[in-house]
Amino acid sequence: MKQILWCLCLLPLGSWAQVRPTASPYDSAHYSWRKPVPRNRLRELQPDRPGITESPFTVDAGHVQLELDGLRLRNSARGNPEQSREWKVAYTMLKLGLSRRTDVHLELPMYTIAKQRPTGTREWQERNAAFGDLTLRVKHNFLGDLQDGTFAMAAIGFVRLPSGGLTSSGRTEYGLVVTSDAELSDNANLEFQLETDLDYDREAAAHCLRLMPSVALEYDFTERFGIITEGVTQWTPRQQRWEASLNIAPLFKVTENMQLDAGTHVALNRRSTHEYFVGVTLRR
Repeated sequence: MKQILWCLCLLPLGSWAQVRPTASPYDSAHYSWRKPVPRNRLRELQPDRPGITESPFTVDAGHVQLELDGLRLRNSARGNPEQSREWKVAYTMLKLGLSRRTDVHLELPMYTIAKQRPTGTREWQERNAAFGDLTLRVKHNFLGDLQDGTFAMAAIGFVRLPSGGLTSSGRTEYGLVVTSDAELSDNANLEFQLETDLDYDREAAAHCLRLMPSVALEYDFTERFGIITEGVTQWTPRQQRWEASLNIAPLFKVTENMQLDAGTHVALNRRSTHEYFVGVTLRR
């Protein structure tokens, strides 16, 4: 599966030379965070949630977008020597559109509960609860920002600060995400992403590289209802293994500025985590 995902992630690069930015009234109006885009000219709501694969589109200049995990449960893989369970409540991402192609993000994990126990035992031997790690992100769209073309691409850079106490990673972490979107039809879009993180490993007391390619298909059955199916793999040099999951999430587009979602990450091998979540996106 990992070979297929890598091939799919590279397919959009062949279209790069064939796509050219077009003139837009959005440019000539010089909208910015100080001069918001009029509400009657907002582009379609394009949140980064609910999957791993993020949108290459940014928030319109001068507008704020809230993307919230109301509740997320994550269970560790059954093949691990130690089992863990993590609850995240009100995991919040705030976004502000700076310009036509750029926005900034602030991730606020409001409350995280983490439990651990050895595999084969029933009692949780360790429990920690705290505010999670704060993350600062910047997204820039390089191609297809008008959402009316067949291909779009963006990059996201982020830094994660160890603000979560015992639930924290323990050190500052860094990452770069390159994501793209290919329009297959009026109702279907195929998204490709490669995320590269420099994560901190508490056991090794060192940073390690993590690669996470993913591909997602979004299909709209109606103007109000759609579904995302996603394949994700990740690899770390220290553990020398691939983890794979299949993610499924229905989308409910309540209004032009509100979207609900819920779903699950299904583990495809014994090293992958299981997740369940419900969330909402709001824009003003």
